[in-house]
Amino acid sequence: MVFLIFVGLIIFQRITELVIARKNEAWMKAQGAKEFGQGHYLAMVSIHTAFFISFILEVILFDKNLSDYWPVLLALFIFTQAMRIWALTSLGRFWNTKIIILPGANVVKRGPYKIIKHPNYLIVAIELIVIPLMFNAFITMAVFTLLNILILSIRIPAEEKALRELTKYESEFSNQGRFVPNLLNKCDN
Repeated sequence: MVFLIFVGLIIFQRITELVIARKNEAWMKAQGAKEFGQGHYLAMVSIHTAFFISFILEVILFDKNLSDYWPVLLALFIFTQAMRIWALTSLGRFWNTKIIILPGANVVKRGPYKIIKHPNYLIVAIELIVIPLMFNAFITMAVFTLLNILILSIRIPAEEKALRELTKYESEFSNQGRFVPNLLNKCDN
């Protein structure tokens, strides 16, 4: 029962995010935004969908139970959800599941984007580890962590290229790390 509630809440959250993303996409395209990375988008959606299918099947078919470390993992999960909301609300209408760039728009550099370039991708990477570990779904964790690394190795360069072409991304984020703060550059300032 705990498992079904947990998975149900996450799936509800993801569906809500897709609704918001569609509204943001319509608004951005009405403002003249351009879409990039369509070639890998279906693969990314497929990976995320397959993650939930794999997770559910692994837990049910192999009769997995809640981890002994669930309190720590739940705390980490809640932390990632707070960070996720912070990242998405910091981008506001510019947040999307697709790469949609409004030419000449000011680069968002508030919230977690003050610290690192891609907080939401970091959050998702952590979730793909923490969510399966909550129920000892080690196969799902390993497979989808690797698939996420693969898809992000395509997506992030495509996103950064689009941002460089249409915004001042390069100058705004030249001293920031992708997933961890660039502390060396912070010390120089």
